[in-house]
Amino acid sequence: MFIGVIGATGTIGSRVVTEALARGHHVRAFTRDASHVDDGRPNITWSTVDVLDPDAVAAVLPGLDVLISAFQPGNAARDLADTIERSIADPTSYAAAARSLLKALDTHPRTRLIVIGGAGSLEVAPGVVRADSDALLHPTLDQVGLPRAYAAAVRGHHEALRVLQTSNRLWTYFSPAESITPGERTARFRIGGDQPVQDSDGRSHISAEDAAVALLDESELPRFVQRRFTIGY
Repeated sequence: MFIGVIGATGTIGSRVVTEALARGHHVRAFTRDASHVDDGRPNITWSTVDVLDPDAVAAVLPGLDVLISAFQPGNAARDLADTIERSIADPTSYAAAARSLLKALDTHPRTRLIVIGGAGSLEVAPGVVRADSDALLHPTLDQVGLPRAYAAAVRGHHEALRVLQTSNRLWTYFSPAESITPGERTARFRIGGDQPVQDSDGRSHISAEDAAVALLDESELPRFVQRRFTIGY
């Protein structure tokens, strides 16, 4: 397959690239500035793309089977504090990116889109979403070490999901576990829909490596077209 990855230098995006190459796919890696990327691996090309520019995104779509967007306002792999600050300062960027991606797909409606979003839009009880309540959201932010002001970014992710849900394009929204960090690739996890997947201790967690496995699994064998899914241990 030919797989495009937006945010290919980030924590999740870079692992998606590695997983895709390991499976024998061709990768077109996109970042804000590809001029500084030195990557000698076969079957990968790097390009500079602004995800908020639908014309620029549309220009790179020809030939792609799947476009995976790991867009963040910053690069958490390089500077997590800066990414958190940028996300809080402009939480509307997630929905803006979703609109841009969907507009780009107007000219390439057969290309699948997978958007990596947030866990705050998952239901913690029937019809109850953590992002809609500070009382529910703040303790989770405290637990994973994020400032409570990051609630604005969580709600921004939720709005991006709503944008996708109004579209008839071939989109999939991926909500990772509530805690996602670099770790081990086990390829052993459970898959869920609109509710978080928790372990026996009530924790919702996953490694970035296993998130990449799930994203490539979905790319190769679509199960959640026009739907959201999540994973956890």
